[in-house]
Amino acid sequence: MEIEILTIFPEICRAPLSESIMRRAQEAGLVRLRIHDLRDWTTDRHRTVDDEPYGGGAGMLMKADPFFRAVGELRRSDSRVILLTPQGRVFRQSTARDWARNESHLILLCGHYEGVDHRVVEVLVDDEISIGDYILTNGAIAAAVVADAVIRLIPGVLGDARSPVEESFAEPGLLEAPHYTRPVEYQGLKVPDVLLSGHHGEIAKWRQSQALERTRRNRPDLLDSPPESPLSSTEPP
Repeated sequence: MEIEILTIFPEICRAPLSESIMRRAQEAGLVRLRIHDLRDWTTDRHRTVDDEPYGGGAGMLMKADPFFRAVGELRRSDSRVILLTPQGRVFRQSTARDWARNESHLILLCGHYEGVDHRVVEVLVDDEISIGDYILTNGAIAAAVVADAVIRLIPGVLGDARSPVEESFAEPGLLEAPHYTRPVEYQGLKVPDVLLSGHHGEIAKWRQSQALERTRRNRPDLLDSPPESPLSSTEPP
């Protein structure tokens, strides 16, 4: 897979995506990650990427032209162009899994200021994605989150093939059960006996019940929601 990120803050993306599992995935050739400075596609000597919005309002708006030039150069027949924006559909594990399995070239567009000229959305964008119901200072942070979530699901990236299967959101509607490691007892707190029993059937049942209880406590909304049907790579956004 190839992932391209267009941002005016490339270092914000490079830092978290150049360490640990993300770095090893790139070194192993499992993903090609390129982080671009959007200002490289400006045409004036000041490398201007923003301007005042028509109709008035607070703040500045990112101009359409640098995005059109950049996407025009980078886009291929197999590309999926994604705008990170609070106005997008909420990014979920199922979306990350779908892209990791079905997409070969993602282009992530990062907004800033008061957003981007809507002509970018109308013409260039295949999907508008939000990572949550809150506002960040810029889309580069969100792009790093999305890239990390997708890359770790590419086959071969995680050391244990079970890792992306036995985790929160892997089973629709449930969070992951608690985990413990050595020592067996710490400050009077003991590892549950079932995990020490070696009885895999009982351990599986315990984890299922704990996952359900944890979900009821921390994310009851997941139990009230029907399983998500993510957009496939061939469906329109």
